[in-house]
Amino acid sequence: MRILFLNCFCFLFLFAHGQILKPEATEIWSPAPRVVEVDQQAKIPSDAIVLFDGKDLSQWENRWNGEEAQWSIQDKHMTVVAGTGDIKTKEKFGSCQLHIEWRAPHEVNGESQGRGNSGVFLQERYEVQILDNYKNRTYSNGQAASIYKQHIPLVNACQPPGEWQSYDIIFTAPRFNQDSLKISSGYVTVLHNGVLVQNHVELYGSTEYIGIPKNIMHGDASIVLQDHGNPVSFRNIWVRRL
Repeated sequence: MRILFLNCFCFLFLFAHGQILKPEATEIWSPAPRVVEVDQQAKIPSDAIVLFDGKDLSQWENRWNGEEAQWSIQDKHMTVVAGTGDIKTKEKFGSCQLHIEWRAPHEVNGESQGRGNSGVFLQERYEVQILDNYKNRTYSNGQAASIYKQHIPLVNACQPPGEWQSYDIIFTAPRFNQDSLKISSGYVTVLHNGVLVQNHVELYGSTEYIGIPKNIMHGDASIVLQDHGNPVSFRNIWVRRL
């Protein structure tokens, strides 16, 4: 980082004094971006941490008591077992790139928030809503791909119930100082089935069902998947630290 700063400083100094005479003067060769390969079949970057590959729940635990996760596994996906509770990653994360695929039940039961409801929480407190919003109206800041109760998605990109969907989430974690005061907000970008639906939106604070967002100091924390009582399924979950 220091080398990059010095290179940029030298470039600006020469530019300001009219001393750039060759194209090479503005070329920066160090540092070089590290190489990351992508598995062309699984579409997973080589530096990703696989959180669920369809085999077991060894990367997850019950959110509330730390005991073994009780969700079911079948045909390389896991499904919420109502009443067993939210699950969270054993590893903790800050800013990250998260890929997750989910599926609402094929059989439609309920409406509005009672249909295919779950959620993915970043750092255990910032929720990207999961909901079956295919021809299912609900409040706009609570529909699929909303930053729950904070940001309405730009469009509704939901597939029909029973079809697999994907979220690609870019999360910049908020920062706090030694006095526990927030000094920079968190930001989230979401692509739903490849469609941009949240464009670097600011997190006002934690996700709250009732009341306004809170900004209580915290560090890295788990990724959480919600048990909202509906048998929502998940597969192909991986994360990259940023």
